[in-house]
Amino acid sequence: MLYVDVPTLPEFKALNKVRADACVSIYLKTTPLSQNTEACRIELGNLAKKAHEQLESAGFDKRQLAELMEHFDDLDEDDEFWRLQANSLAVLVTADRMRTFRLANMIEPTVQVSDRFHLTPLLRAITFPHSAFVLALSENAVRLVEVFSELPPATVQVDGMPKDAATAVGKSTLNKRSHSRRIHGSEGQNVRFRQYSRQVDAALRAVLAGRDTPLILAATGRLASVYRSVNNYPNLLPDRIEDSPDQISNAALAEAARPILDASYKKEILELQDLYKARAEKGRATADLSDAGRAATYGAIEALLVDIDTVVPGSLDEDTGKLTLADSSDATSYEVVDEIAGRALSSGAKVLGVRKSDLPGEGELAAILRYPV
Repeated sequence: MLYVDVPTLPEFKALNKVRADACVSIYLKTTPLSQNTEACRIELGNLAKKAHEQLESAGFDKRQLAELMEHFDDLDEDDEFWRLQANSLAVLVTADRMRTFRLANMIEPTVQVSDRFHLTPLLRAITFPHSAFVLALSENAVRLVEVFSELPPATVQVDGMPKDAATAVGKSTLNKRSHSRRIHGSEGQNVRFRQYSRQVDAALRAVLAGRDTPLILAATGRLASVYRSVNNYPNLLPDRIEDSPDQISNAALAEAARPILDASYKKEILELQDLYKARAEKGRATADLSDAGRAATYGAIEALLVDIDTVVPGSLDEDTGKLTLADSSDATSYEVVDEIAGRALSSGAKVLGVRKSDLPGEGELAAILRYPV
């Protein structure tokens, strides 16, 4: 089993604002097999030693260095922490605090030392968490199932969720053919389905409010289209699981949801690639780091794709966004793609961490602009 804890977007923004004399960012591959985690602990220790060497050679304060390294020693001795792992681990450390995130995606091992954290690898986890909600909806029952990457799905308790369509509208059954004003036959059933669906939608609002997690509908026939017509959650995906969910287990729902989720992510990337090409013809897209740095500083980036494996040390002027490249990250330089992504996020841009092959161009990023800069 994978044990995953991915930072939320607000948490990511908070991490991006951290500044300290030394921020150590370590990423390493781990394993969910607890009997094999000893090698991961050794790898973390080796990467921590590299960070120590960099800080020591830079003349970093010895007391603060000892406090910083103590975090790694404590983590190494935490057997319970190492028993519960995923495929990668992010360890972000300053002298006074450590943050760890267990990630489902594979991240290449790296150690970065600067005055801010190296966060680009976390973007992939935020962009594509590979989690979703499945609404299993039928006339006879309804349940909300949360689906995770590589984790067992779980039924979510939803307060106020109706038991079934009939009880939702105060009837013993929806299949009676007797007249009740205009509500009878198939027309009447549609009316009752809408009433039922509105109650389901209302109950879900408390659970889904403020989220951007995709929702996948598992339903058949008229109920599927009726629910979609009253749904208020903006992240309901257009594709659905077309089998009746009554006899489908949570595990089977999760299996059916994953290709829908993958297709949705792929479609999102393709749409952004097409938009990039269209905007580039009008001078409103760039793969140039210097141009992207200025655009991010001026709040001109609408959407940004970044290569999660890239490391480009340097700095950006706080006021103009002018790019200065460096040979390595240190107290005065840092990972500039991180900085561009952070500035873009702070101005409301959509930022996606992707693989190099997903970028429309040969650069480390692709920026779609609100206006030319």
